Amino acid sequence: MIVAKTNRLIISKFTIEDAPFFMNLVNTPNWIKYIGDRNIKTIKQAEESIKNGHLKSYKTHGFGFYILRLKENLKPIGTCGLIKRDTLEDIDFGFAMLPQYEKLGFGFKSSQAILDLVRNKFKLNRITAITLETNKNSIKLLQKLGFLYEKQVKPFDDDKELLLFAKNLL
Repeated sequence: MIVAKTNRLIISKFTIEDAPFFMNLVNTPNWIKYIGDRNIKTIKQAEESIKNGHLKSYKTHGFGFYILRLKENLKPIGTCGLIKRDTLEDIDFGFAMLPQYEKLGFGFKSSQAILDLVRNKFKLNRITAITLETNKNSIKLLQKLGFLYEKQVKPFDDDKELLLFAKNLL
């Protein structure tokens, strides 16, 4: 199901059929370095992760992470979207691309499309994003999108400090 489009992308909900792409994405070097190893090594594990993560989020919250596909050939290249984490007060925003599609403007344009959904469809007043201090490219993109640094947080059991950025949408 398509949720948004840009000049070069179709943004849609994940399905179980996207498991091979998802397995590939979560095992890319930058995903592992900046987001973490999700220990998804098989298609079956990727299917379970989509079912218990993405699909559950769509049903429970009405939003989630979406798959980004090139308009020209429908090739999946990344993800962008929202997650409600128990450890954060606000809805969390995030994005990731396959390495060959980083720094080509896809992250910015897909993020703008998701922020339009946040504002117009989901009617959220504020969202946040978390990232490692070492993830300079994500920080740069968040700032370009109008997110402002607020504080350091430790939202996960690994005790890593992350930077929390926020954007007011009113």
